[in-house]
Amino acid sequence: MSNKETIPVFGESGDECGGLVAVKSSSEYIVLTPQEGLRLQSGPGRDLIFKVTGEDTNGAFDYFIVEVAPYGGPPLHIHHKQEETIHVLKGQFKVRIGDKIFYCNEGDFAYLPSNLPHAFLNLTDEPGEIIVVYTPGGGHKFYEELGPLTRNGTPDKKVVAQLFEKYEMTLLGPPLSRD
Repeated sequence: MSNKETIPVFGESGDECGGLVAVKSSSEYIVLTPQEGLRLQSGPGRDLIFKVTGEDTNGAFDYFIVEVAPYGGPPLHIHHKQEETIHVLKGQFKVRIGDKIFYCNEGDFAYLPSNLPHAFLNLTDEPGEIIVVYTPGGGHKFYEELGPLTRNGTPDKKVVAQLFEKYEMTLLGPPLSRD
């Protein structure tokens, strides 16, 4: 049974707009405690707690908290289909978006459009925390596969690059450096 309902779209005159339909979501509500959610691993020292996934939001978005190890962060990469936001909860982060570098402190926010190279790095010697939103949703499927590849230290770069491609992303280079 689908939890989506299609509704015809009507113009100002009341005429149906060329067969267009709007999709109405009837997702169930979700209320979670701070530690609840789908816990996945992105790499050593990068735990993710998905509060909602694309499966919960009919594909609209993912919302998750990333616990980032001291001086940790993902490699430089591009999302070809997903937009991404980062909201810093704890720590200080170096964020690369395209060719520009930004320094984000607690409370700061960054929007990373699709098709721009990006990465981030926790600049502190304490674990950091960020909220990440992907739209459209479904990113948790990538992390379900990435976690087992990266848990034991240095993964096979070719296998990781192929996984990025499977999920419409491209791995471009190493994580950011502290300098």
